[in-house]
This record gives sequence, C-alpha cells and structure tokens, in this order.
Amino acid sequence: MAKNVDVIVIGGGVVGTAVLDRLARFNVSSLLLEKSDDVAAFSTRANSGIVHAGYDCDPGTLKAKYNVRGNALLWQDAEALGVKHLQCGSIVVAKAGQEAQIEKLRQKALANGVDVEVWNREQTLAFEPSVADDIESSLYAKSAGIVSPFGLAIAYADRAVLNGAEIALEQEVVKVEKAGDSFKVATKDNEYTAKVVVNCAGEYGANINDLAGVEHFETTYRRGDYFILDSTERKRINTVIFPLPTAAGKGILVAPTADGNVIYGPTAVDTVIDDTTSSLNSLDTIRRSVPLSYKNPTFNKCIRIYSGLRTIIGHDFVIGESKLVPNFVMAIGICSPGLTSAPAIAEDLCELVVSKFSATKKENVVERLPENKGLLELDEQELNSRIAKDEAWGRIVCRCEKVTEAEIVRAIHSPLPACTVDAVKRRTRAGMGRCQGGFCGPRVMEIISRELNIPLDKVRKGNGEDSNIAVCKVGEVK
Repeated sequence: MAKNVDVIVIGGGVVGTAVLDRLARFNVSSLLLEKSDDVAAFSTRANSGIVHAGYDCDPGTLKAKYNVRGNALLWQDAEALGVKHLQCGSIVVAKAGQEAQIEKLRQKALANGVDVEVWNREQTLAFEPSVADDIESSLYAKSAGIVSPFGLAIAYADRAVLNGAEIALEQEVVKVEKAGDSFKVATKDNEYTAKVVVNCAGEYGANINDLAGVEHFETTYRRGDYFILDSTERKRINTVIFPLPTAAGKGILVAPTADGNVIYGPTAVDTVIDDTTSSLNSLDTIRRSVPLSYKNPTFNKCIRIYSGLRTIIGHDFVIGESKLVPNFVMAIGICSPGLTSAPAIAEDLCELVVSKFSATKKENVVERLPENKGLLELDEQELNSRIAKDEAWGRIVCRCEKVTEAEIVRAIHSPLPACTVDAVKRRTRAGMGRCQGGFCGPRVMEIISRELNIPLDKVRKGNGEDSNIAVCKVGEVK
C-alpha cells in the first residue's frame, strides 16, 4: 500500500505525539509512524513523570529554552486533555557544607527565569517531613510537579486523531530517501511519501538520520532503573525529592506518581540500545542512595521494578531542520528534561513545518478531549447513573486499581484504539496494581478478544507476534 501525505512524523513517544497533535490543528495532512503496537511504548512508558522547573539546565542551551517554556505549556495541555497531573513542586536537598551547590543551582534558575527559593531545614521539614535527618537546606521550585508520561502521549495521540491526523502502528521505518521534492519512507509492510519528514524516533533517531543521509550523530544510551511502590506509600510524601545533581544526571529521586504510587530511581548506567534489563547492582545503588535524601524508605512495599532508556547526543537536544537535506526536521537526543520540553519542542517544530505549506489553522479544532473519568473519580450518583445505562460500569475487572469493564471497553474503542493488554493497561491502569495483572489479566484478554472479534490466542501482551499470551485452548495441540 502506498500513501501520500504532507508530513510524516517518525516515532510515537511523547515528543512525536506532541508534534502530531500540533500539526493536526492545521490544514496539512499528517501521519505518524510507530514501530510498536502503541504510542508511548518505550522510553515514554518508563519516564519518571517529573515536570521539571528548569533550574538545572545550563543557561543558553536548548534544554533550558524548551524546559522552561514546556513547563508552562504542559500544565495547560494536561488540564485540557484530562491527563493526571499535580503541580506539587520539587526540592533539591543538601547536607551541611553543600550550600555552594545549592547556590549554583539558584543562579542557574535566575538565568533561566525560573522562580526558586532556598529553604533552611525548618522550612524544608514543614513542606516535606520525610527528608533525611541530616538534610540542612533545600532548593524549592514551585512550578515543578508530576504527570502521567504515557497518559500525556496517549492523549496527544487521541486529540491528533480527532483533529484529522493518522497514526500507523507496527510500522518500523526501514528506508528514507529523498525523491525530488518529496521523501519516500518505507516500512516492512508499506510505502509512504511526504514533503516533510520529522524525526522523533527516540533511541533510533540517529539511525533514521543515517537512513535519510542527513547529519550523523554519535549516540550513547543510559539505562535508568526504578522501584515502584504500592499506593499505600503515597501518603508519606508530598513532593519530588532530588539529591544534588551530578554529571550523570539529576540523581536518584523519590517522587509520587500522578497515578498514586511512589517511585525510587533512576540509576544512570551506560548501556546499549534497547537495553531495559534491570540489574542487581543497579537496584543496590538505589537502595544505598534513597536513604541519603529520604527517611525510612519502604523497599518492602515494592510492587514492581522496571527500567527505561535515555538517549544522549552530546550535551544538548538536537532540534531543527537538516542543513544537508531540506525539509528533513529533527527532534532527537531528547533526554531529560524531554518530557517537560515536549510541548514546547512541538510548538516550534509545528511552526517550522506549517510555514513550508503556508498552512492555515483549521476551524472547529478539538481542544478538550471527551470526559474520561474512571470508577474512582465518580461519585455515587454518577456511578449509579452510568450503571443504569451500561451494566459494564458495575463490573470491576481490576480489583487492585478498581477498573471496570466499561473503562476497558472505552479504551479499546478510543480514537487510537488499545488493541493489546499493555495498551489497555496504560490507558486504564488495569494490571498496574499489587498483583500486576495476575487476577485481571485473563479477563482483560477476554474483553479484548470479544471487542476486536479475534480469537483469545491472538490477543497479545504488547508488540510483536511473539508476545501472544495464550497458546491454545486446553486439550488442543498446535
């Protein structure tokens, strides 16, 4: 199948979906190609979900520019999109003798236009009683907070589809070549043509550049391991607690999540592409590091460990049009603070792209997504009203997270449909609780099978044919 559009966006992480969302507001045809079964399926899925204030970025860098602007835009987007978020602020904690490092961060914040305050121990404890006993001061940034990273990317994708954009999943790009005034972009299954290509391919960003014959960038990868704790621990923490940053990054933090859990991490382990395998050494590093800033960590409340991958190209983001091949646009090397920066990066890249078409803004653009409340967000009257219309609202599938059958059905039929167990999980949290899908997993599979009219043994956990969960019915041999 061959398809022709104005713009192709490669990569369905939070940056790619944000770019598509902005483009969909204009009179250009746009298509996102993603290699996985869903958007937000790799680095965005494993992001810590911190909305950074911008005090740690070196002044004058793209990171500083997009972090500060992105912070303001992200809160607006999260509200309009109905994405879980909380502007709870953050603190960087310091011991006696580390005051100079706190002051250095404060000076960076001033240069970047970020509002911060230096607090003594009493002020810090009044805001966050759980800091370690030897913490003497902190840097408070009120504009920081937390957001659901995969929730944000999925919402961007949904709104983009509602505004006329297209998303093609499981379409790994294998070829990009300039053909006259257009690009030919081939996947294993299809071929597409476009006047403009926007490379937001995350860890594969440099590879896509190489396929297109544009600027080559040496890329390094850094794995970050996390503990995720049960929701019972959420009451013990009020804000995001950072140690003092190092050359390897912002350090091992303790933070609430927008979905009501607590995370410890990440580490910063040099690795290779696609490596998201947690190691005992990395987890031990977290165990040793967390008590330095956070009093009485509760590792026995861990319900899951996981890892994410940061993609690093030099010391800054790579954003803008190729100097070698016109109309090839890049947003790669987007490590921290990439999540926070995503809406600001998208804002600039959209302006760049639509200027090439002299495109006008569409009329009647969808700004707010339809209401998407879950069971725990409904009062008794609302719930009874919904059950009266649809009995599925009264059937709880995921007991840990209190997710109903109706919410799962809604996710399967959303603008960007959830067609795998993991895609349903990211939209509804079914399988993210204490049992990690041990009880609700089979029921989720049954609902996917029924709603998509596919055999149960064709329901997949995530990406790829090898992710099938059920092999055959009992008694059958394949």
